[in-house]
Amino acid sequence: MRIKSQADFYSGVMFTAVGGAFAIGSTSYNIGDGARMGPGYFPLMLGILLAILGAAIMFEALVVETVDGEKIGKWAWKPLAYVLGANLAFGVLLGGLPSIGLPAMGMILAIYALTIISSMAGAHFKLRDVLVLATILAVGSYVAFIWALKLQIQVWPTFISG
Repeated sequence: MRIKSQADFYSGVMFTAVGGAFAIGSTSYNIGDGARMGPGYFPLMLGILLAILGAAIMFEALVVETVDGEKIGKWAWKPLAYVLGANLAFGVLLGGLPSIGLPAMGMILAIYALTIISSMAGAHFKLRDVLVLATILAVGSYVAFIWALKLQIQVWPTFISG
């Protein structure tokens, strides 16, 4: 059988592999049942659904004819580096890095850094638009995590909040 859409086929392989890994990994936790779900129930169901979705995408890539075979292009290294760097910066700023003496900078600063760095991955960067988005995300995160869920997350850097 010939692959008729490379991009879809390899996306399906990735979904199936990740879903299968999550489903297998969740079996080390108590699964429970539908009425009394354990900590492994949700990752198991999510992994199974992801694997089924991946299998359906692979099947479609083998059956449905495409014009050019949807070849896989070159890796977009710049966006990949910015997105990974943004997530790394978020984690370091949120929790700090005690091994080098960097204190936690808080959720608000971490969200601004995440938004600014990751937005540089795109083709168009407008600082004003990015700052508006970062502000909306910071306010929404504050309302959701601090105010509504009452999570104990450091909001501001220690030199501001004391």
